[in-house]
Amino acid sequence: MTDNANTPISVVGLGLMGTALARAFLKAGHPTTVWNRTAAKADSLVAEGARLAPTIGDALGAVTILCLTDYSAVRELLGDAGLAGTTLVNLTSGDSAQARETAAWAEKQGARYVDGAIMAIPSAIGTAEAVILLSGPRPDFELGALGTISYLGEDPGLASLYDVAGLTMMWSVLNAWLQGTAMLKTAGVDAATYAPFARQIAAGVADWLPGYAEQIDKDSFPAEVSALETDARAMAHMVEESEALGVNAELPKLIKAMADRAIAAGHGGEQYPVLIREFERAGE
Repeated sequence: MTDNANTPISVVGLGLMGTALARAFLKAGHPTTVWNRTAAKADSLVAEGARLAPTIGDALGAVTILCLTDYSAVRELLGDAGLAGTTLVNLTSGDSAQARETAAWAEKQGARYVDGAIMAIPSAIGTAEAVILLSGPRPDFELGALGTISYLGEDPGLASLYDVAGLTMMWSVLNAWLQGTAMLKTAGVDAATYAPFARQIAAGVADWLPGYAEQIDKDSFPAEVSALETDARAMAHMVEESEALGVNAELPKLIKAMADRAIAAGHGGEQYPVLIREFERAGE
C-alpha cells in the first residue's frame, strides 16, 4: 500500500460528509480535486486549496472518492463519465446487493472498485475515532487521512453488511435504553441518573459476545449461565412491568415472542444465543 501524502485524490459529492472527507485529505497534504452538482458547495474547500473540477469527467482521477445520496445516484452520475483506469472508492450508503451490482458495473467500465462505509459523524473524520470500512480489491493507496481504516475482504458487499449490522447494534442498544428510561421515569428517575447504570449493563453484556459467538459458530448452546426458559420468565416480568406502568410494551413483547418460539421448538434448556435461529429465518 502506498503511504504518500502527494497522492492526488478526487472527492465527488460535497454534502456534510463529503466536505469533511475532502477537508481531511487537504489537511493531510493530498492534492485534492472536488466536484458537486451545486458548485457553490465547494467554495470553502477551494479557499483551503482544493481544485474545483468543471465537469464530473474532469473530476475523475486515479483515486476518486464517491460520497453521494445513494447507489442509483452513483450510476446516474458516472454513466457516461468514462471510468477506465480510475479506482473508485464508493463511500455512499446502501445495501450489500447494491454494492456488488455497482462493483460489477464499474469493473465493466474499466474501473477498479472498492466499496466502503463510514462509521462516524462528519466532525470525527480525520481522527482515529472515525472508522472507515472497505471491501473489494485491497486498496493500493493510503486512506489513513480519513481515520481508522478497516479492510474486510474481497467481497464488495461486506462493508455495507457490516454497516447495517453495526446500525442494528446501535439502534437496539439505544431502544433498550429508551425502554428502561421510560420505565424509570414513572418513578421520578431522570435519564441522566439512569444512564451510568445503563452504560454499565451495556458494557457487561458486550463482554459476553466472544463466548456467545463461539457457541453460535459451533452451533452448540449449553446453558452455562442461564437457560432460555429462565430468561423467558424474566422477559414476562419486563412485559408485565411495562404494561403496569403505562409504558409501551411492544419491544419486550417482541423479544418474548421470539424466545417463546424457540422454546416451543425445543430450545428452552439451551443458552440465549440459540435465538440466532429465530433471527436467521424470514418472518412469517
